[in-house]
Amino acid sequence: MDFKIEEVSGIGEYTFEDLMAKEQKVGKIFLAPNNKAFCVVHEGKTIEVRTDNNLSKVLQEKYESVMQSRYFGRGGIEVVLSGQISQDEINDLVRLSYNLTIA
Repeated sequence: MDFKIEEVSGIGEYTFEDLMAKEQKVGKIFLAPNNKAFCVVHEGKTIEVRTDNNLSKVLQEKYESVMQSRYFGRGGIEVVLSGQISQDEINDLVRLSYNLTIA
């Protein structure tokens, strides 16, 4: 599965270039307008997003491809883009992460 942030709706009227911070060792970091990271993409293999603790626990129990985020720590999850989680669910997680970040 190839993740493209520009295909996620509901995160404002921003282009890929508006959200993209410079690439770093951890991957491509996407910033909300307040300059806080809400999404990290690691070479198209994994994606990290912010989430709340309860949702994080549920997703980690339900999917073996979901683990605690290395970038966000307990405040997020890392998802292996293996197809176990649908593209719609990943888009929902990115949207939630964006909304948690700008709040």
